[in-house]
Amino acid sequence: MIVLPLLGAAVLLLGGRRTDKWGHYFGVLMALASFVVAALVFFQLLGFAPGERRRGVSLYEFIPGVADMGLLIDPLSVSFALLITGVGSLIHIYSIGYMSHDHDRRRFFAYLNLFVAAMLLLVLADNYVALFVGWEGVGLASYLLIGFWQFKPTAATAAKKAFVVNRVGDFGLLVAIFIMFTSFGSVAFGEVFAKAGAESQGTITAIGLLLLLGACGKSAQLPLQSWLLDAMEGPTPVSALIHAATMVTAGVYLVVRSGAAFFPGEGTASLVVTIVGVATLLAGAIIGTAKDDIKKALAGSTMSQIGYMMLAAGLGPVGYAFAIAHLISHGFFKANLFLGAGSVMHAMNDQVDMRKYGGLRKYLPITFITFFIGYLAIIGFPLLSGYFTKDGIIETTMEHNAILGWLAVVGAGITGFYMSRLVFMTFFGKARWDEGVKPHESPAVMTWPLILLAIGSVVLGAFLIVGNRLMIFLGPAVGRPEELPEFHAVSPVGLATLALVALGAAYAWLKYGRQEVPAVAPRGSVLTTFARRDLYGDALNEALFMRPGQWLTRLAVWFDNRGIDGLVNGLAAGIGGTSGRLRRIQTGYVRSYALSIFVGAAILAGAWFVVGTL
Repeated sequence: MIVLPLLGAAVLLLGGRRTDKWGHYFGVLMALASFVVAALVFFQLLGFAPGERRRGVSLYEFIPGVADMGLLIDPLSVSFALLITGVGSLIHIYSIGYMSHDHDRRRFFAYLNLFVAAMLLLVLADNYVALFVGWEGVGLASYLLIGFWQFKPTAATAAKKAFVVNRVGDFGLLVAIFIMFTSFGSVAFGEVFAKAGAESQGTITAIGLLLLLGACGKSAQLPLQSWLLDAMEGPTPVSALIHAATMVTAGVYLVVRSGAAFFPGEGTASLVVTIVGVATLLAGAIIGTAKDDIKKALAGSTMSQIGYMMLAAGLGPVGYAFAIAHLISHGFFKANLFLGAGSVMHAMNDQVDMRKYGGLRKYLPITFITFFIGYLAIIGFPLLSGYFTKDGIIETTMEHNAILGWLAVVGAGITGFYMSRLVFMTFFGKARWDEGVKPHESPAVMTWPLILLAIGSVVLGAFLIVGNRLMIFLGPAVGRPEELPEFHAVSPVGLATLALVALGAAYAWLKYGRQEVPAVAPRGSVLTTFARRDLYGDALNEALFMRPGQWLTRLAVWFDNRGIDGLVNGLAAGIGGTSGRLRRIQTGYVRSYALSIFVGAAILAGAWFVVGTL
């Protein structure tokens, strides 16, 4: 699974221009082959009894005395592997058409393969050190892909921003690993989880919070969310891969994988996870309401939906299955939405401003239908994927904490508004295109992945949730609650959620469907400005970290120049000045030296005489 896409990346990068003509096909072949292996492993795992579905694969000694390189095959890792390789392969296929005119297409597919390989190592590793290697590999691949169009200063800046912000989260994960090794003498999942129960609660809480910091960086959760919207500067397939199948799901995986030991559904760390999840789902939804860039609106949506997953992951075993179910379903409908947005951009000469769209449903019928299905799934329309997974998270949260539950309901209502706004501005109303734009449907290599993803957006939620199918399957890996929850097709919470979603969609129709959309965004209220500027996240980071960092740097430079260098240079100048003055005594005349000797001898004789008489 891991070697095949890694081989693809190596061949395409080392082969250079010689692979330009067929490199994209080779990249797709390696991703599909990895998916086939993942499917075979999945069916092989189903052949074991539920209690035996946890298999280790030892590879080699990695760091003697610390960690071996090994893989863990269990229901959780295989579920992620299927999502990464399955959705990742569809994104690879779509990219053949989307990147057809890019002269560096071969290098793009190499980076895609590298991304898939790193993410697979992350989710298949059987210890935290190997996981960290994949974790950093994902960070490297995201940097390369976000900044793929290096001729754009905004893309280069966005790539650096994503890299730097994620290093903050990586620091938390790294310190957590250090504490684990110090406390438990191991970093292997099995040994760490077995010994965690005997450790002090303070240590467990510290590790949990540090793991959460790492998860916040990768999954763009508050307060490390600022890189996500800027990452839209990369090619659209990159956005789909990052937001649907790989990078942003890594944080959720880390929390769920470590859940039994550090996030058991009770305690400080678990409570902080739920609070971060709710705060982020609301923040992402609010940001999405004011974005005119179609990709940035979807990025705010990703931030919000990952917040729902984090909220569920903080609830313990009863929430893990809902978190993973929503993650898998979201992987399909969010990839569908991002690739659909790419199809719209392909038809509109790479225009991303939705105020310059309108009426595209007539010109892009396949894109519209598949995009609309993804839209219905993400807002939780009855019987589609989001209806089963997101509503399951909300109802489970309501049973644990009513305040957090109602805040999640409010987030669903805002989702209904901003996603409806996006659909109305793009596919309905009057045409607002620039001159020379001739909308047209994308080629089959781009539309067929949209169709397959749309089908998954319809059926996956019910398949995973009804009958607790996924919760039972994941039980050997993450544990099962004492009582399996029942899905209620009609419930007070579900009806309240649906009503708020309908109100949000209706308000969006009044504002953007029924009325004409102005070509230039109106100034808006203070709240609108607040959302347009990403809730002032960048300004806050500048005030709290960047400017104090600049001041600290200037102080260090001043101290280095005036203090350290001043001391050294002053000492050197003092010695040099003293030697310059003493040098004048050396006249070079013998008579002067004889006189000096005579005076010195007289002084010594006088001193000897004085001392002798005392």
